[in-house]
Amino acid sequence: MSSSAVAFARQNQPRFLDELKALLRIPSISTLPEHKGDCRRAAESLLAELKRMGMEHGRLIEGAGHPLVYADWLHAVGKPTVLLYGHYDVQPADPLEEWVTPPFEPTERNGNLYARGAADDKGQVMAQVKALDSLLASGRALPVNVRVLYEGEEEVGGEAIASYIASKPADLRADFALVSDTEMFAPGLPTLCVGLRGMIYTEIEVRGARTDLHSGVYGGAAPNAFVSLAQILAKLKDEDGHILIPGFYDGIIPPSPEELAAWRSLPFDEEQYRTAEVGAKQLVGEASYSVLERTWARPTLDVHGIPGGFTGAGAKTVIPAKAVAKVSMRLVPGMAPAKTFALYKGYVEQIAPAGVQVEVRLLHTGDPCIVPVDNPYIQAATRALREVWGKDTVFIRSGGSIPVVGDFSRHLGLPSVMMGFGLPDDNLHAPNEKFHLKNYALGIESVIRFLEEASR
Repeated sequence: MSSSAVAFARQNQPRFLDELKALLRIPSISTLPEHKGDCRRAAESLLAELKRMGMEHGRLIEGAGHPLVYADWLHAVGKPTVLLYGHYDVQPADPLEEWVTPPFEPTERNGNLYARGAADDKGQVMAQVKALDSLLASGRALPVNVRVLYEGEEEVGGEAIASYIASKPADLRADFALVSDTEMFAPGLPTLCVGLRGMIYTEIEVRGARTDLHSGVYGGAAPNAFVSLAQILAKLKDEDGHILIPGFYDGIIPPSPEELAAWRSLPFDEEQYRTAEVGAKQLVGEASYSVLERTWARPTLDVHGIPGGFTGAGAKTVIPAKAVAKVSMRLVPGMAPAKTFALYKGYVEQIAPAGVQVEVRLLHTGDPCIVPVDNPYIQAATRALREVWGKDTVFIRSGGSIPVVGDFSRHLGLPSVMMGFGLPDDNLHAPNEKFHLKNYALGIESVIRFLEEASR
């Protein structure tokens, strides 16, 4: 590998690791108002680093929430322009007692770096940033034109970046996007994600009596909001994982036979997945579909939380007047968020038990997407990854959602290269999140070589 930028990256890996640790120490939890200042501090830290490296026109784009970070370098005449994307916000660290080391004190252990945000997404953002650093420091020029757009609200729906992209600002004009917020299928196996499920995130609120009531005095006559909510939730999906909303599956585009054959060739051990990744007695879902099909190409419906009522120590015999459930659906190609939400809302209202009022609220959405693998930027990525990792690239889908990929396609006409370096066991959104140190180093080299290949 002859790139002088790759040589620079290898020489400066200790510094690059220290700079990642500094960013990880900032608790930029976007969902908690008390960390608003930390989110701004993380944004300012990234902006300062981009400016130091030689990126131009750096600024924070302000909005109602946490700021976007923008910078560019546009001096590669006649070369394509890439839009780099990632996010600096992180999930809450709860439950804290399950962390082996503090979540915001990055710790090296067993070849990994443990911290909240290590893989999702600060480690991957810094892989992009340090690739630019290496290219600029080694040659004072970039092989392609580069725009950078990092957000601080990915973990809470990404509304600010969605509205900004929809406005089609001139500073987002590009030929393709590089998104580093995905994972490799297995350690050491270079991977490009070419499909994402979309998402609908909702709340169902059930109201019964005007106020909480004594269950001895009113039990048997007053509606119980929690019981009614449980009855609604139980009718959304059957025991085999089939979603019961009429019309929910209409129009779904299944994977091609070629794609299914490629998935069957992947090194997937279902028992290891069950025990080491899921940690459950058995896997569930639609038995007629493989695990990879269930998680990549089938829609889902899940309940995430049911706040309310009495949950303290001891006993309080109350009939709760209100109950709320947070419910999401993952969507696959062929499903439109607006249509699916309308079907879901209508069905919930139809099955609501007598005696209660039901409100179904839409919190945020994201479109599913498929990226054609024959575009030149995907091909450049496969060449770069082959050189860095020494293996042919595998194409996978992700069961997760990255709404900005749909926004890039719909509003800017950009294909996205989803080149991520996380691993399936990185504990995203869970205690003891980690990022494999080798993946950080080779991730930087992969981005360098990709940008060089994309210029050809």
